[in-house]
Amino acid sequence: MEIDTAKHVAILEYLERHLRRAAAGLTGGGMEYRPLGRTGMHASVLTLGTMMFGAWGNRDADECVAMTHAALDAGVNVVDTADVYDFGTSEEIVGRALQGRRDDVILATKFHNPMGDDPNRRGNSRRWIMRAVEDSLRRLRTDRIDLYQVHRPDPHTDLDETLGALSDLVHQGKVRAIGTSTFPAEMLVEAQWVSERRGRERFTTEQPPYSILVRGIEADVLPVCERHGIGVLVWAPLNGGWLTGKYLDGAPPSSRAEREPDHFDFGGPVHERKLAAVRALQAVADEAGLPLVDLAHGFVLSHPAVTSAIIGPRTPEQLRSALRGADVRLGDDVLDAIDRVVPPGVDLNPADRQYTPPALADARLRRRAGR
Repeated sequence: MEIDTAKHVAILEYLERHLRRAAAGLTGGGMEYRPLGRTGMHASVLTLGTMMFGAWGNRDADECVAMTHAALDAGVNVVDTADVYDFGTSEEIVGRALQGRRDDVILATKFHNPMGDDPNRRGNSRRWIMRAVEDSLRRLRTDRIDLYQVHRPDPHTDLDETLGALSDLVHQGKVRAIGTSTFPAEMLVEAQWVSERRGRERFTTEQPPYSILVRGIEADVLPVCERHGIGVLVWAPLNGGWLTGKYLDGAPPSSRAEREPDHFDFGGPVHERKLAAVRALQAVADEAGLPLVDLAHGFVLSHPAVTSAIIGPRTPEQLRSALRGADVRLGDDVLDAIDRVVPPGVDLNPADRQYTPPALADARLRRRAGR
């Protein structure tokens, strides 16, 4: 009898995955999977974000690899990184972690931010995209990227220039789908129009900041994504740690919040607004019998436009805490209570949206020359 080697290998790999899940106590299958826009891919409701892999968070590469494996064993099937995270180190760690498990993962990375002093080693031009993708493929040890994302808008580059380059990468098989991160609603609509008129590949996902404390996208970005079938992977669902409750007594010693107080809103009226909101939300979580972290993840995943919430652990304990949120379901009474603390569409700190329109950032764009 002829033995189908490929079939036997696939069966062994399937059994190995389930044995790892059983060893980790994860036999219940609590992870939910949702359609990733109209890509045909299905994404876990939690995405492993790897910004903390490397000097920006955890310098222990072995521990970062182990956290990646633990997340995959828990059912996470999306891993998100970016070339700029510790300037390539995060991608290198992810590439190492996915050896032997690459086919189990929707691998996502991003380009745009400066990768050196050269002014052409950044942005959204064709010239840089074609170079950046090759660098990412090499660091990730793979021949394709499942989701290649524009990390931020580039006011100096025509959208058609960017979409044309990304479309070529899709046709070459180096990229499976393309997306954006932190794009305003009007630019998402413009991109859909450019794709239709110019025959380009469509942006199929958006990655915006979203949390109980940062709800502005409920008024524009999320409805646009629903209308155009764009998958949504939200980042900062814990608002930089505020929604863990760890800042209620001030910034923890030796933390990033202590080193960068302005970045984490330690000072001024924003600090007081967030402090009051978190105290009220802690009471909501206590009433619901949930940890505050679970309330935060359950909230963002309750929006019909949201596909997945990106968790960005620095330590194994942070990963374990975040993974609990995969099967949290909040009832209308809890969501109504959250709405009373932070109303729909409100950002407690508008700067948390992480995008300022060029006309607001540069006074010259608001004033007629010679007047």
